[in-house]
Amino acid sequence: MERLLIARRLAHVPAAISMRVLTHFVLWNLKVAKAQTPYTSAECACLERHAAGKGRLVEIGCWHGVNTSRLRRVMAPDGVLFGVDPYLPGRLGFSAQRIIARREVNKVANGSMRWTRVTDIEAARRFVAAGEKPVDFVFSDSVNTFGGFGKTWEAWSALIVSGGIYILANSRSSATRRLDDAGSARYTREVILRDDRFRLVETVDTFTVLERRQGHSNLQCRLPQRNR
Repeated sequence: MERLLIARRLAHVPAAISMRVLTHFVLWNLKVAKAQTPYTSAECACLERHAAGKGRLVEIGCWHGVNTSRLRRVMAPDGVLFGVDPYLPGRLGFSAQRIIARREVNKVANGSMRWTRVTDIEAARRFVAAGEKPVDFVFSDSVNTFGGFGKTWEAWSALIVSGGIYILANSRSSATRRLDDAGSARYTREVILRDDRFRLVETVDTFTVLERRQGHSNLQCRLPQRNR
């Protein structure tokens, strides 16, 4: 159901946006343009700082793989990074972002990379069904609506070990971006920051960094129903 909804949204993407995507893809192939990330240098440094040495990491929403590459570079040498992104094809008939991300991340030899080309909710379901071990780092750049942000939090916050780090993107306003009314920022303020399983470590621009408290290690994934 979620995949179908996303596909319907993509069908209404303006042709001008598709052209910009294609133009960037061509320029990237010609090594004229670089892979892109929407985050500031301070936010990217925050990711690297908290992911350093971690053994089991999840990134929700990989886009061009810029931060995926950073996470892979700094994680433990025997670590594994799960990259979760549906990468649905748009008007171009393929996902240019997926091709860019895979090639960019393949430039980094550290640890191992496991791509999961489904929505983050479906990825959590598969993670639990496969009996995967819990993770010690999550970077979530998920759907920024109040409901979508909440579903991602419910699904993944329970799959992280005590002492593990969970970083939320687009969760607060910064000096250059006003997000107070965004669903993601509202959910962070009204729900996540009141969740006693986690403590606030720091905020960096639009990022909120949380640590799972010791003693809160009952890993029980709270997945939304499939018909939601």
